[in-house]
Amino acid sequence: MAHPRPSRRALLQSGAALAALALAGCSSSGSSDSGAQQQSGPGGTASGAAPSGSPAAARAMPAESGPHTRTFMAWPALEEVWGDQLPGVRQDIAALAQAVAGFEPVVLLARPDQAEQARQACGSSVAVLELAVDDLWARDTGPTFVTGPQGLAGIDFNFNGWGDKQTHANDGQVARELLSHDGIPRVQAPVTGEGGGVEVDGEGTLMACESSWVNDNRNPGKSRDRIEAAFKDLLGVTKVIWLKGVAGQDITDCHVDALARFAEPGTVLLHRPAADTPPDVWTTASAQAVQALQSATDARGRSLKVVDLPEPDFQLIEGSGKNFLATYLNYYVCNGGVIVPRFGDRAADDHAAGVIGDLHPGRKVTQVTINHIAAGGGGIHCATQQQPVAPGAGSS
Repeated sequence: MAHPRPSRRALLQSGAALAALALAGCSSSGSSDSGAQQQSGPGGTASGAAPSGSPAAARAMPAESGPHTRTFMAWPALEEVWGDQLPGVRQDIAALAQAVAGFEPVVLLARPDQAEQARQACGSSVAVLELAVDDLWARDTGPTFVTGPQGLAGIDFNFNGWGDKQTHANDGQVARELLSHDGIPRVQAPVTGEGGGVEVDGEGTLMACESSWVNDNRNPGKSRDRIEAAFKDLLGVTKVIWLKGVAGQDITDCHVDALARFAEPGTVLLHRPAADTPPDVWTTASAQAVQALQSATDARGRSLKVVDLPEPDFQLIEGSGKNFLATYLNYYVCNGGVIVPRFGDRAADDHAAGVIGDLHPGRKVTQVTINHIAAGGGGIHCATQQQPVAPGAGSS
């Protein structure tokens, strides 16, 4: 008998899964990888691997704090994924889209038969693009944008439902379809993963968790070195800082954007469990990240300043659910603003907004309640994907 795949909301809580938990508990042995990086034109037709020394080698992923043309989001489509939380999570997405639209254009992807509902919920400040989607996680399903001498391109990381954990018949095609629609060249990555699994400082440094990349559910047989080489080629980075993360505890296998973020080059914000949190795999992962970051240097040889961002008190938050993602790290930087989650622990909410605001001077901090999104194991950053301004272009 076939068993349904767990949704984004479902953590791997079975005894067998818990017994198999390990920090970076994935194979790091590698073999020669098949498949070459492919670059496509606006129509999506592959034009072949980029040769060494070609303009593709000069691509770079800008920092999120750079100027954006717009933000992409997606309208959650499936009741089979969200169940009775679907109306609530749609309300959260509409509120988040409106908040971002106060700073820059927002394009919300929605199934054709749900587009009008999305328009009514979001209002005229949000543009709705009819495109088949399954879920709301635009950071992971959409393209990761890069710039270069030839302008803008989108990296397609071959989304496979976080290691085939959730249905993704449409979401697996979102990056391809969106880039084709907008006439933006598509680069098919030689590795599989998600946009939430990479964090860059815009000056050549990238952070990632081994648990969500060096994992046979995405990249069987690919070593960490091989995946790192792909990052350097695809995203134009020269230094990769690896954190161990946690394999098997949540559906993403611990995305870096819920653990560590660059506030600016040389400064990393780090999620920290509450002081009274009993030791578990998450506290161990955070402690390991502290050690890794304190001993690391970035692409320019600088030591990193690590700033702790404590989670709220779970006794005081307004949301609930065993999968609730109560991290302030999953914020989103947009043109002139920074969108920060609000959980209901007033002291912790205010502290997080203050710390994030201080580290992003000149931007207005907007706090948004996302209880249904967070109950689904994600956050603001997971639900948004920026399109940076192409070289030589102005922001909208």
